[in-house]
Amino acid sequence: MTTVLITGASAGIGEAFARALATQKYDLVLVARSEDKLSAIAEQLAAQHSIRTHVIAQDLTLPNAASTVAAAVESKGLSVDWLINNAGFGRYGEFTQVDRQTHLQMVQLNVTALVDLTYHFLPAMQQRRSGCILNVSSTAAFQPIPYMSIYAATKAFILSFSEALWVENQDYDIKVLAVCPGPTKSQFVDRANFPDSMAKRMGQNYDSSEEVVRDALKALDRGQSTVVTGSFSNKVVATLPRLLPRQNVVKLVGQMFES
Repeated sequence: MTTVLITGASAGIGEAFARALATQKYDLVLVARSEDKLSAIAEQLAAQHSIRTHVIAQDLTLPNAASTVAAAVESKGLSVDWLINNAGFGRYGEFTQVDRQTHLQMVQLNVTALVDLTYHFLPAMQQRRSGCILNVSSTAAFQPIPYMSIYAATKAFILSFSEALWVENQDYDIKVLAVCPGPTKSQFVDRANFPDSMAKRMGQNYDSSEEVVRDALKALDRGQSTVVTGSFSNKVVATLPRLLPRQNVVKLVGQMFES
């Protein structure tokens, strides 16, 4: 039986992954801060699909959180066949106007926890010569974004890291995929503290979490290294920075994101 560990599984894209993979009869390890939400989802999916579900309530912004998760997995006697690093957040504002701790927590969650979880679970996949790692990046990865400088930089890291691992692990028959959604219906905008005008403008082009997951699983089946999910406009956003001078791109994006 395939066991999938999903971070940020209590809502949004993480929950959509859990629901989609439960229909395929995969056992689930759901990780997030909110134990009540996780438990409700886990109990529902276990009852509906006759699968085993496990809950690990863990704040991944804390130091050594990935080691705590790995220890919890080991204590349950589980092996992780799929790792879906979905947890992450962004914060809108000029770099110096966002508090230091928020920046550091963003790097810890979006980058450090993702790298550490991968380091914990990838070696066993290599020994078994099978496995899948899906890292949720963003269309923000394809260009710097003024007023969301740290968020975009972390997503660029995820994209680069994932594509490198895709090559390194081909001989192990392990699939690695960077999933790059555009604006998606989730709690992201509320947590990012966007100005109302920008939140409304972004809301006109939202994809659903289910669309993101559908496109991601199709790309995984095809063995892709990267997928830009959702609408055609997302693919344009990901492609244009490769065709235009970088200074022009970042100035244009800055104008778009200036409140």
